[in-house]
Amino acid sequence: MIYLTGLLGFLLVLTAEARVGNSSQIDFCTETEQCLLFDLICETDKYEVRHYDSVKWVSTNITTFAMEFAAPVAFSRLFKYISGENEDGKKIQMTSPVVVKMSEKKFWERGVFTMSFLLPTEHQMNPPKPTNTDVYINETPEMNVYVLSFGGWMSTMSNKKKSDELSAALDSVNAKYKADVYCVAGYNSPMTMFKRHNEVWYMVEGDPVCHRS
Repeated sequence: MIYLTGLLGFLLVLTAEARVGNSSQIDFCTETEQCLLFDLICETDKYEVRHYDSVKWVSTNITTFAMEFAAPVAFSRLFKYISGENEDGKKIQMTSPVVVKMSEKKFWERGVFTMSFLLPTEHQMNPPKPTNTDVYINETPEMNVYVLSFGGWMSTMSNKKKSDELSAALDSVNAKYKADVYCVAGYNSPMTMFKRHNEVWYMVEGDPVCHRS
């Protein structure tokens, strides 16, 4: 009985950690050893539907007008955390993607930008506590997301253009999704000049829609 209990616990740990894994499993995740893994539910010529398991991130919020203002401050806070600015003093390896969540808003309005670094497998169960009060551990739920991939550089203009493109594709097939918030995900270092991979995400509500318009 003890053996079975121990084995069950071990399998649960493997299951919990299985969706952060070796980047070789994803063609466009090439710059870090570990990446956020997913199951592809379906795809059209306009978007993909993916299933993500619940995972932990280290996050920080910035309230400002544009991602260009938020990103440098947020990235610096999170990079200090993985460089050892945590209660254990541990250095944590970088993973992909870096995700920024934002609300739909007008360009002249202030909004909250939440940047998150994915925690690697070895820190998913018990991540070191941040010492900066502006940094926190965040767990996203199991979810389905609509995804549109694009190249180039993420910016306020490109993010908005691509989120509008994805929402238009979803509206054309009467898909239900959380329209007031979207995420952009980046898989490349700022030093990478070519073949960059970015994504915009909307969270699925109800059953995902995969047929063409």
